[in-house]
Amino acid sequence: MARMHARRRGHSGSVRPYRKETPSWANTDQKAIEKVIVDLRKEGMPSSRIGLILRDRYGVPDVKLITGKRIEQILKEKGMRPEIPQDLRNLIEKALGLRKHLVENKNDLHNKRQLQLTESKVRRLVKYYTGNGRLPKGWSYKPETAEIILSR
Repeated sequence: MARMHARRRGHSGSVRPYRKETPSWANTDQKAIEKVIVDLRKEGMPSSRIGLILRDRYGVPDVKLITGKRIEQILKEKGMRPEIPQDLRNLIEKALGLRKHLVENKNDLHNKRQLQLTESKVRRLVKYYTGNGRLPKGWSYKPETAEIILSR
């Protein structure tokens, strides 16, 4: 499949082995795993980082295999899900960094183009999440207010 804003194809990535059951060596205590997820979220960790910590420190290969729910679902049940989804937040942070760079370097044409591409991805994700119900209906991305949105 081709990339979004380029004509070339991406590199193939690794694929997790298909499993229906948890491995025998895995930590399978559901309540302890959910408690760790909640504690890590209270420390301010995003869900992707929580998954990495669970894998590396606690021996949990796949949270969904053990608990039957994804990390985001567990956080939603506990009322700890972030207002802005993580992928959208990362793109907004990238756009903010590019804007700050362009203030100092006005003639950097490559990064002007990269800012346009990044903000189009942000708008596309906002459209998806507002239609999905993850963000409120009137939510929109404005570069002027993006820093305020991220500081919450």
